[in-house]
Amino acid sequence: MTTSGLLVSLLLSLTLFLSPSEAWSSLTGSLIIAGNGPEQTTIEAMARAFEKANPRAYVDILWDEDSEPLELVKTGRAHIAVTGTEDRELTATQIGWDGIGILVHFSNFTKEVTLQQVADIFSGKIKEWSDVGGPEARILLINRPADQTIRKAFESRLGIAGTIPQTATMIAADDMVVKTVVGTLPPQSAAAYISLSIGSSAVSQGVAVRLLRIDHVEPETPTVKDGRYGLRRPLLLLSTHDQNSLVDAFADFALSPVGQAIVGETYIPISSK
Repeated sequence: MTTSGLLVSLLLSLTLFLSPSEAWSSLTGSLIIAGNGPEQTTIEAMARAFEKANPRAYVDILWDEDSEPLELVKTGRAHIAVTGTEDRELTATQIGWDGIGILVHFSNFTKEVTLQQVADIFSGKIKEWSDVGGPEARILLINRPADQTIRKAFESRLGIAGTIPQTATMIAADDMVVKTVVGTLPPQSAAAYISLSIGSSAVSQGVAVRLLRIDHVEPETPTVKDGRYGLRRPLLLLSTHDQNSLVDAFADFALSPVGQAIVGETYIPISSK
C-alpha cells in the first residue's frame, strides 16, 4: 500500500476509534508543533489525522533543521517540541522509540562494535578502523548540528556531550548523511550516526551502506523495542507544565491506536507487542 493510501486508510479507521461524544471532537484553536529532526513526516501525518478528528482545531508545523524546538516552547512560540531527550523544565510524553544506527560504507568490513567503542570513536579516542577489527583506514567522522534532537540524544546516551572533534564533517539532512558516507574517500573511512529508520531504509534500497551491530545485537525493531540494542532514543512530545487542552488532546491522540499506527509507519510504537 502506498503512503497516501495508508494514510487514507488510517483516517477512515479514525472514525471507528473516535465518536462525536469524545473530547477531541469539541476542540477548537491552534496548536504549534516544533522540531528539527527526522520525525517530520510522522508528525505531519499525525497532525493531519488529528485535524480530521477535530475539524475546528488547526495544527501548524514549524520544522527547521537549524531551529531549537525546546526554546520555541519555553518562549511561548510553540506548544509542543518533538525531541529525543527530556528537559526538567518541560513535561514529556513518550510516543515511540527510534534506534540510532552507526552507518558505514558497505565496503567497510568492521563486523561490530561495543557501545563503549562507539563513544570512543565519536569522541576521537579511537581514530583507526583497524582498532576495532576493521580496515587500515582513518576514521572520518560525520556529526550533526548541535541543536538537532538526534545529536543531543546520541551524546547523552553515550556520555560524550561536547567531545566530538570539531574536525568532524557537519551535516544536517539525513539524506545528505547517507550520500556523504557513500561518497567519502577513501570509502571505508566514514562513520555517521543516523535515525535507524532512515539508515535501514537506505540499506533495504541497496544503497552502498550498512549498519553496525552493537554489543552483538543487530539494529532492528525488536531489539530496539526491548532494549537489547543499547543505542536508542525515545520519541518525545515536550510541552510546558501549563494546562492546555489542545496539547493534552494531541498527546492522547498520539498514544491512541490511530496515532500509534502512524508512529509505527516509521518508528517503533510504544504500544506494539
